Amino acid sequence: MKEHFKSLSLFALLIMLCAFSLNVNAQEEVFDNNEPIFTVVEDPTEFPGGKDSLNKFISDNIIYPQEALDKGIEGKVYITFVVEKDGSINDIKIIRDIGYGCGEEAKRIVKLMPKWKPAKQREINVKQQFVLPISFKLPKE
Repeated sequence: MKEHFKSLSLFALLIMLCAFSLNVNAQEEVFDNNEPIFTVVEDPTEFPGGKDSLNKFISDNIIYPQEALDKGIEGKVYITFVVEKDGSINDIKIIRDIGYGCGEEAKRIVKLMPKWKPAKQREINVKQQFVLPISFKLPKE
């Protein structure tokens, strides 16, 4: 009985390792026009000027939706998009919304962004999917 249990345990472990391996390799299995869209790369995409410039761009351009202001809504909206090989932004989607116009406002901000520094894999520009959280915090009175 113990031998049978050991065999089943080993088999289950092998299945889990195979599933994990498939998941890790899936990082670059998304394709757009036969080109991979990477989620992890050697040299990731970046907003011009880095994270501080990105935060400044967002704070300078965000317009708090009136409905969210009226209802006292705060939180984070998560937007995903693809940074193309030339740095342009494409395929913008809201993946987590707090409602009351905040998701659409976050999407509007991403559409306003200048070209990003493209991602590189093995010294070649590649497409990279990026997830950006945009915070909505009520102004202090």
